[in-house]
Amino acid sequence: MSTSIAGPDGQLRCHWCSGAQEFFPYHDKEWGFPVNDDRTLFEKLSLEGFQSGLSWRTILVKRENFRAAFHNFEIDRVSRFTQDDVQRLLADSGIVRHRGKIEAVIQNARCAQQMVEREGSLAAFFWSYEAAQAEGALPQSVSTSAQSVQLSKDLKKLGWKFVGPTTMYAFMQAAGIVNDHAADCIVRAKVHKARAVFKTPGNALRSGVPRKTAR
Repeated sequence: MSTSIAGPDGQLRCHWCSGAQEFFPYHDKEWGFPVNDDRTLFEKLSLEGFQSGLSWRTILVKRENFRAAFHNFEIDRVSRFTQDDVQRLLADSGIVRHRGKIEAVIQNARCAQQMVEREGSLAAFFWSYEAAQAEGALPQSVSTSAQSVQLSKDLKKLGWKFVGPTTMYAFMQAAGIVNDHAADCIVRAKVHKARAVFKTPGNALRSGVPRKTAR
C-alpha cells in the first residue's frame, strides 16, 4: 500500500489521512510537530490511551468533549479527581466511557506530578527517549520501537496505566519525538524544520535513556 495520498490541494499527505476528512487538518498542523508543553503532552498521552482498541477518528471527533470533561487535561486538577468524578465521566456520553481508561488518566496525572518533581518536567522525561530514525527505515512501517518499548516499561514501573509499547509509539509519533510522516508527505519537511529549531527540554538525553527512571 502506498504511504501517501493526494490531499484536497492535490499535494501528497500520509495515506492514513484518507480515513476521514477530520484527519487532514490534524495531520497538517499537529501530528508529528515537536511538543514541549507538559499539559499538551499529558493530553496527547491520555488520548492515545483512550484510543487503545478504537479508531483515532473516534477520539479526534470527541476531543473537545474530552477536554471539557477532564478540565483541559490540567495535570493538577485531574490529579484531584475523586470517585464522584469517575462516576460523572462514566455518565458522559460525549467521551469514551471506559472505567479503566478514565481511572488511568487520573492515576497518570498523579504520577505526572511526581515526575515533574523529579525530572523538572514531563517534556524532559519523554524527550529523553528520542532516537534518530534507523538508516533505511521506512516511515510508518512499524508500530513499536526500542524506545517505545523502554518508555512503556519505565512508565509502568512508575505506576502509569494504559501505556503499552504500541500506545507509546503512537504518542511519540503524535508529539514529534519521532518524525514518522511519509517520505513524500509535504508535512515531513515542515516537521523536520520545526525539529531543527526545537530546543530539547532539560538535559536528560543520554543515549535515549532518561537520567532518572525506576529500575
